[in-house]
Amino acid sequence: MNEPLIFELSAEGREGFSLPEADVPVRPVEKLIPAPLRRRVPPRFPEISELDAVRHFVHLSVKNHHLDRGFYPLGSCTMKYNPKVNETAAGLDGFTGLHPFQPVNGTRGALRMMGELADYLGAVSGMDAVTLQPSAGAHGEMTGLKVVRAFHESRGNPRRTVVLPDSAHGTNPASAAVSGYACVQVRSDNRGLVDLEDLDRHLDGETAAFMLTNPNTLGLFERQIASIAEMVHRRGALLYMDGANLNALLGIVRPGDIGFDVVHFNLHKTFSTPHGGGGPGSGPVGVRSPLAAFLPRPMIRRSAGGRYDWEADSEESASIGKMNAFYGHFAVMVRAYAYIRMLGAQGLRAVSENAVLNANYLMRRLEKSFDLPHPGPHLHEFVLSGDRQKESGVRTLDIAKRLLDYGVHAPTVYFPLIVHEALMIEPTETESRETLDAFAEAMESILAEIAENPEALHDAPRTTPVGRLDEGAAARNLDIRFRPG
Repeated sequence: MNEPLIFELSAEGREGFSLPEADVPVRPVEKLIPAPLRRRVPPRFPEISELDAVRHFVHLSVKNHHLDRGFYPLGSCTMKYNPKVNETAAGLDGFTGLHPFQPVNGTRGALRMMGELADYLGAVSGMDAVTLQPSAGAHGEMTGLKVVRAFHESRGNPRRTVVLPDSAHGTNPASAAVSGYACVQVRSDNRGLVDLEDLDRHLDGETAAFMLTNPNTLGLFERQIASIAEMVHRRGALLYMDGANLNALLGIVRPGDIGFDVVHFNLHKTFSTPHGGGGPGSGPVGVRSPLAAFLPRPMIRRSAGGRYDWEADSEESASIGKMNAFYGHFAVMVRAYAYIRMLGAQGLRAVSENAVLNANYLMRRLEKSFDLPHPGPHLHEFVLSGDRQKESGVRTLDIAKRLLDYGVHAPTVYFPLIVHEALMIEPTETESRETLDAFAEAMESILAEIAENPEALHDAPRTTPVGRLDEGAAARNLDIRFRPG
């Protein structure tokens, strides 16, 4: 458990490699790098053998919880296992050796891959045009909202507000505010769905868009979506879909077919890239044809002969401009492309069917032990409440911390905010029934502990490299400076 710092393993003169004598002329660094760009003090590196270096990082890797190690049912984040073959595809020399400034004739394969990926995303979502530029989901939201603004400005009124449900992801109001809009919140009804009467009261001539996640953060499909779309469009506003939960709809429902005008995709959630740790991400945006002219440029287009190429831009373009250096996170696109091609249409539908099956199986196992504020039917995730356990002095946070001792990462807690003591659970499509049963048994064991000695959970976790941290103090007093010795 007490793994030392790599600098503490260091010993002067110890080496982890040796290189042969150079067989080319050696030029001093002073001749290669201008003085203002050179370090004044040499960098401090640990002196350590290869074996000790390997063991050190392996030891660190098992201290962290990750999908290769165990179950990670983090609701709304789709922390699923991603096939290693997609990593192999992203690591092919023909992709990793590309340079962004290469001439077009040397990048035809990359252009085709990106062009076909955009086409696939359009086919899956029912959107007419797709940009791959945005770097992540929230970046996609901002891009989509900039397109919304450009659309309304082209009609003479940029409008002032974006309407959101009270169950929205936190990035939705943040993206709306960054894009210059005032946020208006609409409440959910007792079923966990958008309250149509409240929505109708908040839609007016200043509404630019209604941002909606479907299925929503409670794991419920907005069954009144046709009425919602009609109400939004009647006010001249646009319907925006946060695609964070798209893995519940693949091959079953296309957002464009149910009234959405804009949708962003999370390639790093739905279409295979290891999620979390701060990146990498990718948040393409799809739009219906009236909005296509406003998408970021450059765009990739397929000619009549079937070849993909950059679309020429013009001074008269209505585009919102570039949203990223070059064309976005290319390696993430390769992974998503490989994932889609290997699964095919039937495989993508199976992703959603299995995600829904796993979530409902686990929900039925746990609903007797926890409160289930919104019975459903649910799709890919569900939200329990720990109110019943709180009566014994045990909060949802205590349950989440104790789960770590069972080798399981905790679900999302205290979100969405409309559920007290929330436990938001998404098992994803990649987990087996045995894994789901083991998780349910861990939860049931914790409930038995609560019944016997609830105070004991306040000290959890007990078997992790560190115990319970003061996370509030850490957030307020961030200090990550390295202090040797």
